[in-house]
Amino acid sequence: MSQFDTILNREETRSIKLEYRERLYGSSDVIPLWVADMDFAAPPAVQEAIVNRTKHPIYGYTNRPKPFFEAIQNWLSRRFNWEVDQSWIEFSPGVVPNLGLAVQAFTKPGEGVIIQPPVYPPFFGVVKDFDREVVENPLIEQQEGYYVMDYDHLEEVASKPENKLLLLCHPHNPVGRVWTTEELIRMGEICKKHNVIIISDEIHCDLVLYGNKHIPLATISPELAEITLTCMAPSKTFNLAGFSTSYMISSNPDLLKAARAQVMGYHLHMGNTFGALALEAAYNHSEYWLEELIDYIEGNMDFVTDFIKTEMPEVKARKPEATYLLWMDFRSWKMKSTELKNFMVNEAGLGLNDGVTFGKEGRGFMRMNLASPRSVIEKAMTQMKSARDRMQKV
Repeated sequence: MSQFDTILNREETRSIKLEYRERLYGSSDVIPLWVADMDFAAPPAVQEAIVNRTKHPIYGYTNRPKPFFEAIQNWLSRRFNWEVDQSWIEFSPGVVPNLGLAVQAFTKPGEGVIIQPPVYPPFFGVVKDFDREVVENPLIEQQEGYYVMDYDHLEEVASKPENKLLLLCHPHNPVGRVWTTEELIRMGEICKKHNVIIISDEIHCDLVLYGNKHIPLATISPELAEITLTCMAPSKTFNLAGFSTSYMISSNPDLLKAARAQVMGYHLHMGNTFGALALEAAYNHSEYWLEELIDYIEGNMDFVTDFIKTEMPEVKARKPEATYLLWMDFRSWKMKSTELKNFMVNEAGLGLNDGVTFGKEGRGFMRMNLASPRSVIEKAMTQMKSARDRMQKV
């Protein structure tokens, strides 16, 4: 039995995944497989570090000393062969806040920010919320649900001087692509040519599956590093989202200075008492836990994709190259987005992410979070199939 088979009751823990069911789905009875956190206990080293710190009864302001930065530097060196100087790193409370800060730092109201839908919904929000223009460079869906970048269209939109910024999702949420070196070079060369700054959201970089390899964009060449601000965090990797601890990296002092000014301007630099300790325990002492997690997530992916092929072959779902999120194609059911969501909630008893929230390219899709014990995933798929079978009999 795997440690990840244990079902942990998250009721009364103020978990958004559970508490928002009524608000989002109109029912608290659905199996919540939506927001991207995991139903797994954090690594033992993290739990121990937090418990030890709670024993001291003062929870005042704290700083982030050298061990915080060394944990990040050593992690990036081990995992990605990326040697990062401490002066390149800036703390922030989250990767999504980073995106919003970057939009403000590098663009003016009315200017364009390029995104590549279908993509994580906050990519739209952090642009619109600050009165910038969303410039869509949609991914191209090829056979079997494999997505690639549209370089010709990227060239077209990047060449317009009012479009200053590209928000890159790497690995990509929700389609699960791990962009290759060749793809990143081609994309980066277009941005370099047209003076477009790249904000690379690499929060899922540690959750790479099936032998794929994540290449941090800034490691490819000094030229690409010069136009890149990388956003990372241990939150997805080790299930630490509640600690609001992330960081930005750039070897370009001008980019980092502009981003840091936003962090300081909003007084976001303090962080919280526990976040740095959790990061250090995760990066320094929990690599073995991550390897076991990857194996388990791959097992869940294998189960669901095999189940779909044998039990619901009209539904399509390609195994992702990274993340614990499965992008499921229900277009063969010929349902409108609202009908599909209502079917999943009212007939299948499932709370999934509606594909259309990732952009119009997501119509007919649902995103399913597979970072739950296998028995929960099995129950969810059984309910989905039963609902589908009843639908087909009508």
